[in-house]
Amino acid sequence: MFFYLSKIFWFFIQPINLSIFLLIAAVLAGLVNRRRIAILACAAGTLILVAATWTSLGALMLGPLEDRYSRPPLPNSIDGVIVLGGGLEGQINLARGGYELNSSGDRFVETAVLSRRFPDAKIVISGGTGSMIVEAEADADTAVRFFGALGIPRDRLLLENRSRNTFENAVFTKDLVQPKTGETWLLVTSAFHMPRSVGLFEKAGFEVLPWPVDYRTTGKEGLGLFQDNAVDSLQATTLGLREWIGLVAYWLSGRLDSPFPGPR
Repeated sequence: MFFYLSKIFWFFIQPINLSIFLLIAAVLAGLVNRRRIAILACAAGTLILVAATWTSLGALMLGPLEDRYSRPPLPNSIDGVIVLGGGLEGQINLARGGYELNSSGDRFVETAVLSRRFPDAKIVISGGTGSMIVEAEADADTAVRFFGALGIPRDRLLLENRSRNTFENAVFTKDLVQPKTGETWLLVTSAFHMPRSVGLFEKAGFEVLPWPVDYRTTGKEGLGLFQDNAVDSLQATTLGLREWIGLVAYWLSGRLDSPFPGPR
């Protein structure tokens, strides 16, 4: 139920959709002579769109998330690397049979780099299909082709292809790996996604070493206009809003011990 409610809520609240709904409401209100409502809805929709695309709001939301965890010194050996899904184009890969990367593809590139640095480590790919409507291939299934093309043997890969969100990533991965005391497992995901991911893995009883990738900010952004192109600014705002809402929702539902998990 949590999965479906979160998807429905996010469909309506993400900036571009919310702007569209408010503008539609403005048109409908105008048609029935509700002039004040039409003006307010139009102004709200325009303001949201301007803030999301023309300002540095997104970068300011992502900055604290990306800075929460830094890469630690690596030990001489590790037991495995866990990469969370979200970096592959599931719909395209299902149709074309390839391994197309999206804007979070750094997760898989960095995992390939780590797999060469630690040739004895297991590689866990945790990611099913998180869409309610679009038919897509799970990242864990696509990853077999991706890592195989890079010469990584199939017997090094552990596939978790059931998870639909980060909570299920943590729970299902722990069930799959059955980590033992004293083992070292790296967790690879986007830097903005690391606080929620580490918090959920720790809540599930799986201690991991965070290895953030896929940074979207320089860490030096200030409040301003036109500091990035509109598409990237909109994406940053969307990612930042979704991540902060996710942190609060998981905390309120008892799935996280803190609304902003951080290093111990």
